[in-house]
Amino acid sequence: MPTDKKLLGLVAALSLATVSFASEGGGVAAAADKLVDFGNGWAVVLLTVRQPRLLPTKSQAVFESLLEGLRDLFEPIVGKKAFPAAFPLLVTLFIFILINNWSGLLPGVGTIGWERGFSDGRHEFIPWIRPFSADFNGTIALALVSFGAYLIIIFKYAGPKLILWDLFGNKADKKETPAWLYPFLSLVFLIVGCIEVFSIAIRPFTLSVRLFGNIFGGENLLHGTGFIFVFYFMELLVGLIQAVVFTLLSSVYIGLLCNHGDEHETAEGHAAGSHH
Repeated sequence: MPTDKKLLGLVAALSLATVSFASEGGGVAAAADKLVDFGNGWAVVLLTVRQPRLLPTKSQAVFESLLEGLRDLFEPIVGKKAFPAAFPLLVTLFIFILINNWSGLLPGVGTIGWERGFSDGRHEFIPWIRPFSADFNGTIALALVSFGAYLIIIFKYAGPKLILWDLFGNKADKKETPAWLYPFLSLVFLIVGCIEVFSIAIRPFTLSVRLFGNIFGGENLLHGTGFIFVFYFMELLVGLIQAVVFTLLSSVYIGLLCNHGDEHETAEGHAAGSHH
């Protein structure tokens, strides 16, 4: 009982500090933290690390059910061939992003810290802990990890030949296309392929900006509205949706090439069976 009372007292004190800071109009700075500062985002992640047990606890059973649901979601998108390599990445991204998105709703996260004064009279609030996904450095790092893994997986399971054909190859059926039109279509697919290469190159930027904008915007919304319960519930949904969107997009990018390869192999297998 004394331990429970102390815990409730600590939570109440943190909540009080959170509301009092919000009532002063304190917001969140849009500038990214220094890259060498490991204290803000990683503290939340380290608190969630647990040792798995042979006989699963209730929380471990819930986690395993979540894994099964994610497996059913991602396997048709990624394709069976690349799924064993992609699934650990996608699950890690989803859980990591979800925990950090929701960590911003905990009392004290992003609202308790110290103020640093400058010689010109300005003051800057420095929180002790901030959500990893509410910092632009964090979302860029996540996007680069996702993009790097994407490149490794597609080159391993799709191969350079399929990648080049998917980007620049003429997808028109030569037998059903007029001879004079086929070279023109090859030029069109080449131009479209160059545009596609550019869209692939900016994927890390779009992934990081989308996640950062939604989480950072939600954090400022909570600060500006005094942490009203309705907005807490809305940010719970936003945190879940953004984790799903980031992970789904990562899986779709992989599946566009690797699952495409599975379809080619299946079609070739059916064609070989029909010849026999």
